[in-house]
Amino acid sequence: MANRTQKIIQNALSRGQSALSEYESKRVLAAYGIPISKELLVTSASQARAAAKKIGYPIVLKACSPNETHKTEKGLVVVNLSNQKELNLAWLSLGKKAGKSYKGAWLVQEMVKGSREIMIGMHRDPGFGPAVMFGLGGIFTEILQDVVFRVAPLRKRDASDMLRGIRAKKILNEIRGLPAANREILTHTLMAVGQIALDHPDIAEIDINPMIIRGAKAVAVDGLIMFSES
Repeated sequence: MANRTQKIIQNALSRGQSALSEYESKRVLAAYGIPISKELLVTSASQARAAAKKIGYPIVLKACSPNETHKTEKGLVVVNLSNQKELNLAWLSLGKKAGKSYKGAWLVQEMVKGSREIMIGMHRDPGFGPAVMFGLGGIFTEILQDVVFRVAPLRKRDASDMLRGIRAKKILNEIRGLPAANREILTHTLMAVGQIALDHPDIAEIDINPMIIRGAKAVAVDGLIMFSES
């Protein structure tokens, strides 16, 4: 596991990247058993159409480059594309927004729908080492700042305590016809994020936001891994 992901990281560092692309980041997350969205990396419109057909509509189209870590803010993400015509229009629109200087690829991703969004991450503190974070995700991340931290490595009991540690902990319960979130998936993800940080000291930050709870199961629909400046 660590050997497989180390190759991804070392290749990125050798290219001078300060971060992994979303696609690369999710390959690392998936290698540690973290559930990610179905997606395919493409470089042409014809590949995008083939990928969408394979994944199944509705889909999301987004820029995928280690130099574009704030895709949503730059308008380089289009969601809920329901057919090929919409995909073609989105491809042209995003191409114009990215500009001729854009050298990255594109990600065709399944549209994951769910009314509950959480965030899981890691920050490597100079004094304490890798600290794993859990909290509300999506637009509520910066508004409510409802998060908790634990220093890695995490035991299952530590991860379970984190799920109960936020003010909005009831969001994980059965509510308004929604099933209770699968806590096994969430505790595993928290422990796995801590293990990634321990296995790869070059990683400074991990950001999984949002992780959407679809039914009872959480799925990482966006992910970013950033390296230490040193």
